[in-house]
Amino acid sequence: MAGSADSDPPSSLSVPQLAGVVCTVGILLVGLVVPPPEGITIEIQRTLAVFAATIVLWIAKPVPYVVSSVLSVTLLFAFGVTDSFEEAVTGYAETLVFFLLLLLLLGHSISKVGLDERVAQRMLSATSTPRESVRSLSINLLGLSFLMPSAVARTVTFIPVVRQITDVYQLGSNSNFERTSFFILGHINPIASMALMTGGGMAIITSELIQSSVRPITWVEWGIFMIPPTVALYALSAVTAEKIYSVDDSQTISPDSNGEDEELVEAVMNGDEQTDPLTRDERIVGWVMLGAVLAWIVGSFTGIPTILPAIAAVTVLSLPGIGVITKDDIAEVSWGILFLIGAMFSILEVMQSTGALDVVVNSLLGLIPFSAFNTWQSVGALLALAVVLRVFFSTASAAIVVVLPIILEFGEVLGLDQLFLAFSVLMIIGSTTFLPFNTTAVLLSFDRGPLTSRDVFAFSLVTMLYSTLIIILSWVLYWPLIR
Repeated sequence: MAGSADSDPPSSLSVPQLAGVVCTVGILLVGLVVPPPEGITIEIQRTLAVFAATIVLWIAKPVPYVVSSVLSVTLLFAFGVTDSFEEAVTGYAETLVFFLLLLLLLGHSISKVGLDERVAQRMLSATSTPRESVRSLSINLLGLSFLMPSAVARTVTFIPVVRQITDVYQLGSNSNFERTSFFILGHINPIASMALMTGGGMAIITSELIQSSVRPITWVEWGIFMIPPTVALYALSAVTAEKIYSVDDSQTISPDSNGEDEELVEAVMNGDEQTDPLTRDERIVGWVMLGAVLAWIVGSFTGIPTILPAIAAVTVLSLPGIGVITKDDIAEVSWGILFLIGAMFSILEVMQSTGALDVVVNSLLGLIPFSAFNTWQSVGALLALAVVLRVFFSTASAAIVVVLPIILEFGEVLGLDQLFLAFSVLMIIGSTTFLPFNTTAVLLSFDRGPLTSRDVFAFSLVTMLYSTLIIILSWVLYWPLIR
């Protein structure tokens, strides 16, 4: 499957893979032997070289993610950037690495016991078409975003559902339906998390920075400011994904489908609700997932870490006597994704500790002549800066932590509305994912679906342009009215 990190390697390197290897070696040699320019230490140069080489390896994929990720953190130590190997791998202690592992196990358990089939049936009818199913997926994800404050959790939950629906329509793994569905799961689904202050990590962090640097803001006030533009951005992106890939609106479910989905197809064709009682395992997984979702909702108000409901759910499903999650399930986890995220966090932490990130930011700021700009040009330049810096981070939350304070500081000096500016930075960062590993939900859809790096980049341009349009309309027409 295209984009899968766990697929068997080809017998020989393709041209892009070979080019990636050559480019990686060249970058590392430059970082290692070429004297650094004035104002940059050798540690900063080598850190940036490792970062750039790692990005090339992840895009070209000449070796599995696990190998390239371990190589990248090893180079940090080997190049003398860190004092110890332990310091080079600190990113693997990040909560997101373990949270994603737990979510992958929970998503697998949903598919394993057959709950995905039941959800798929509720989204289908005898007259359903792929286009109607794409719209149903978009609506379900948007609604669920107000209850499940994790785009990654929603992506993991619905990946098996999309697979099930694809099989029922007898569509291939590279069909327009599946490609559109994985764009919705990866690129569009995280946008919904911006609607509520407690909708996800990037919204929570942005609200905290607004509280500390701008002014107090309530949960209700956030919703009034952000729900309309977020829903508009989500809807525009979803409709565009459907149109770009021309999802079929005439094909219906074939009654002569056979194989493992035969019973599901028969039930859909007859218009029957699935009347078979839930199995023991389905009931257990259903109640456990419901409990996790409720705990996430409560935790978003009370400060309970999101990882606690996830580990509790996995523990229950792994207990003797229940045994839904087994050692075989753990072995099937996409370890390449986990290693990649850990490596990205490790590199980012080293970039911050060595001052490499400051060098990048200051260099970009030095290229922008703010003194010659009017208000709108200044806003545009600051948002463009946020987009460029976004590339250096593996999650929107991490990007906001570093980028938003810088943007707000410049906004204050330039006399810009800092509240509007903060919301704008959130929207532009939350909707921009040029590289698969810039957003975990996109990385999952890239790894599990038929998407390519080119697809990810191209569709990110679409969501970024829509975000820019919504920001302009909100700044000029909507936000001033409710201020």
